[in-house]
Amino acid sequence: MTYSRRRLLAAGATGTLALTAGCLDFVRGAGPLELEAQRVAPTDDALAETGYGEREITDQSLEETIDVGVERDVRATVWTSVYAKEIEYQGHTHEGSVFAAVSIPDFSVLGYSLNPIADMDNEDLLEEFLNELEGDRSIEDISHQESFSLEILDESRDVDVFEGESDLEGEPIDVEIVLSSFSHDDDIIVLLGSYPAPLAEESANTEVLMESVEHPV
Repeated sequence: MTYSRRRLLAAGATGTLALTAGCLDFVRGAGPLELEAQRVAPTDDALAETGYGEREITDQSLEETIDVGVERDVRATVWTSVYAKEIEYQGHTHEGSVFAAVSIPDFSVLGYSLNPIADMDNEDLLEEFLNELEGDRSIEDISHQESFSLEILDESRDVDVFEGESDLEGEPIDVEIVLSSFSHDDDIIVLLGSYPAPLAEESANTEVLMESVEHPV
């Protein structure tokens, strides 16, 4: 899992972080500011319904020094939960569909935002998190196709659909990618899934996973 730490930990201002003891240490330079996201993930029932299984669940600590007139250290914990599904295509079984749920702390300190998507649209986010979907195969020539809305975590959320090209059994295949991002309970949530475009039922399965997510888990 690879993120651009500068992009994740520096952007425009959002809300204000309360001056807790840890934050006061940060302001005084006595210690880093530590922020931890709460994990987001689809429900077990939705995973069973759609046939997805857990591939990897990780929490990654990202450290950065920001300049707020003086240099201060920030340590943020990002949660990533990735699930995959084997599919049959042209008589062969492959790990063809992938779903990822990412949560990142959404705070600002002294006017410096830790909101990783303050200046990022969904196309930027797709570039940032595409590696979570690719696995052993790359997805190239990606373009935006359409947008729609889903009810996720009790609110209507915008979802973007992209299309790219990959390969199965050495043959080119169109791949659809769906992505939604929003703020929820002091975290930024990024949900994304990919599946072979010819398998229309996988589009519906990805929507089921998105609509089922819980945060915090």
